[in-house]
Amino acid sequence: MLSSKAKPEEAGNVVTDRIIGGAIEVHRHLGPGLLESAYEACLCYELSQAGLSFRRQVATPVNYKGLKLDCAYRLDLVVEDSVIVEIKAIDALIPIHSSQLLTYLKSLNMRVGLLINFNVPILKYGLKRIVNRYAGPSLTPRTSAISVIDDSMRRRGFKKANVEQASEGTPRPSPPLRASALNSSAPWKTHQRPPL
Repeated sequence: MLSSKAKPEEAGNVVTDRIIGGAIEVHRHLGPGLLESAYEACLCYELSQAGLSFRRQVATPVNYKGLKLDCAYRLDLVVEDSVIVEIKAIDALIPIHSSQLLTYLKSLNMRVGLLINFNVPILKYGLKRIVNRYAGPSLTPRTSAISVIDDSMRRRGFKKANVEQASEGTPRPSPPLRASALNSSAPWKTHQRPPL
């Protein structure tokens, strides 16, 4: 357990440093190619050896319009009730993995998450730290996509008539073509071989 005297930022850094150290130790001993569950079990052993408290396979409901829906989402690890750890054993992390973790952080109102991929060198390609920077009241959605377009165009200086035309779905005219694009005698245009 960590000291309660540390600032939240410092405590978060100490926890993430210990988690990363444990993940490196697991990767050094096991290497790539195993299932996520094997890496999770070994990482839990390392976390317990480091004196960190954690919960495994934490069920997380989805909040939809004030309803809590049990959709069987499970977080791999929640360490010290402050860091979410998502474990992967895949070829490469892709942006949707980061988005998933950020969504988990927002839904649980937590600040820091670690995405760890054990199938690649961890410090080079397999580690991503995600921070939930939003700290405030929940956002209220706009009424429609059209209102977003209207506001965006007004901020950029479009007049009201142009905004209404754009929001009705009227196609914009194409920009004029360059003279070089209109030249039909270009070899690539007529499929002729250029002279040698």
